[in-house]
Amino acid sequence: MFARSITPCFKKLTTQFQVVTLLGPRQSGKTTLCRAAFPAYRYANLEQPSIRQLAMLDPAAFFKQFPPPVIVDEAQRAPELLSHIQVWVDERKAPGQFILTGSHQPRPMEGITQSLAGRTAILTLLPLSIAELRAGGIELDRDEYIFKGFLPRIHDQNLPAERVHEDYYRTYVERDMRQMVNISNQIAFETFVRLLAGRVGQVANLHSLSSDVGISAPTLKIWLSVLEASFVTFRLPCYYNNFGKRITKAQKIYFTDVGLAAHLLGIESPAQVARDPLIGGLFENLVVMEALKARHNAGKPADLYYFRSQNGVEIDLILDKARKLHLFEIKASMTPDRSFGRHLVKFRHDVPHAASAYVIYAGEKWPGQGYEFVNFSEMGQVMSRIADGKEDSGAA
Repeated sequence: MFARSITPCFKKLTTQFQVVTLLGPRQSGKTTLCRAAFPAYRYANLEQPSIRQLAMLDPAAFFKQFPPPVIVDEAQRAPELLSHIQVWVDERKAPGQFILTGSHQPRPMEGITQSLAGRTAILTLLPLSIAELRAGGIELDRDEYIFKGFLPRIHDQNLPAERVHEDYYRTYVERDMRQMVNISNQIAFETFVRLLAGRVGQVANLHSLSSDVGISAPTLKIWLSVLEASFVTFRLPCYYNNFGKRITKAQKIYFTDVGLAAHLLGIESPAQVARDPLIGGLFENLVVMEALKARHNAGKPADLYYFRSQNGVEIDLILDKARKLHLFEIKASMTPDRSFGRHLVKFRHDVPHAASAYVIYAGEKWPGQGYEFVNFSEMGQVMSRIADGKEDSGAA
């Protein structure tokens, strides 16, 4: 089992809030984390039909069998329970009474908004980070990270990545989609998901995809929203703040686990990753997710963006922290090239509140001019330094 970076934040919140809600994709390790961090808590898994029926039909009997403090796993399976949790915590006031987990954002979030507003803290647990793997004694190269991805069971049990990703897609992605929206054309849906994998790191044009899939753009928009709600994909918004120029405002698409994206592209080995024409997008996917994991593990909102102006200036990733913009150019290359940082220099010249700047690539740490080259495996540490106000002055 891997130690999770989110644990200190998680434990602290249970001393401050009556309810803590832990969201995240299936198989990201939510249950393992909860039970390891809070071994004295009772545990109720609402995926089990008998327990789910008890929670839905007889909440009083449910609480008698599972009195707080209790972990309620997959709470979205019985949203009716949330109003009863509200009554319980309002009567007793003690912190840390309930830990809820959920794999679908809309259902638990809707219930929380209606019933538990002001009573719960919300955290998001994504699959393992590179730092967490390293702490567990596992260190891979660029192509192995992309091929294997970061689902804990692949690394904890040394399972074949291609088998796990195929089972994950069939068991969870398709099943969850069927639960949340009616999909009459399963072949079209699978085509859509595979086409999205071919566009990682790009703006997804749903009208263009509509022609390729043979499904209307409004329907594809619904499918994409549900994929995001199930933590399969992540949309990175464009940053804009009246720079006096027109910019692109569409969102870029990434997969929460890069290994699933590689699997959907038909990549069957780490050696195939380097030869794949989409290596740049897959590598960008890996780095953006490392940044997102660092933010979520610290209990902070994403505050992540990209930038693309009409005059050709592009920044792959921006962290907006306290109105200071921290810039990241992402390159799959292992060899530093000063041309990689030209957009960073241009952006910092034009935008006064641009702060530190980095080229994140697959090579060694190396100084640039007004920015710094950093190996992708250090992305989490860079994000933590920025969050703590300790970013390297040499990059600023």
